[in-house]
Amino acid sequence: MSAVLVERLDGGVAVVRLNRPQALNAINEDLRRALPPVLATLNADAAVRALVICGAGERAFSAGQDLVEGAGYTIDDVDRWFTELHAAYGAVRALDKPAVAAVLGVAAGAGYQIALYCDLRVSHAEARFGQPEVKTGLASILGTSLMMWHLPFGINAELSLGGDFISGERAYQLGIVNALVAREAVLDEAIRRARALSTRPSQAIRLTKQRMRELTEAQFADILVAAKHYQRLAYESGEPQRTMPGLLETMQKGKRRP
Repeated sequence: MSAVLVERLDGGVAVVRLNRPQALNAINEDLRRALPPVLATLNADAAVRALVICGAGERAFSAGQDLVEGAGYTIDDVDRWFTELHAAYGAVRALDKPAVAAVLGVAAGAGYQIALYCDLRVSHAEARFGQPEVKTGLASILGTSLMMWHLPFGINAELSLGGDFISGERAYQLGIVNALVAREAVLDEAIRRARALSTRPSQAIRLTKQRMRELTEAQFADILVAAKHYQRLAYESGEPQRTMPGLLETMQKGKRRP
């Protein structure tokens, strides 16, 4: 089963699905590696003028890092792990075409960050957005750095240090979500907005997005350096190795999610 699915719609819109519904579309190695070539292919296709990124199924955009995978990682995996994740984010950033995230259910950690790297986000009031890395023993580096572009420092600290979720309604109030609609209308509204953006002159869109990338490129490159540095320190402390297996066991018993 492909970790990323593509559906081409009329009007030059491509829907890209993170396709691990049995795991709430959690980000694992397969998904990290599959996303960049898929997005690069769509970016090079003149027939595609806008994209919608969503999760397969009805339960989640993405629950973030796959804890089954993460619980087995050691300090020796940090460099490869975060290089791949940064490349997946970079593939979303590199799109010369508008990208709209359709967020159903949970958008956590790495999944939340993929949504933030899209240009627009459409969601529903009951959705849950969060940065729960600290609950797994990892430092909240990628998320904290990215949220500096979107949120006041105090709200960033609340999400990064507490690791708790906020509702789609609060995310809309904070400006993270651009449009709040009924749950059943999220994907249709994201497609509608993508179609509307696809009618804009493509060169103007491409150049505008290029400039937007330039404004944050130095910080984006530094995010990878910082993630590797601080996550190595986290693993040296032993906290992820101690925390993730117990958290995973709790989740598998269905008691709660991070």
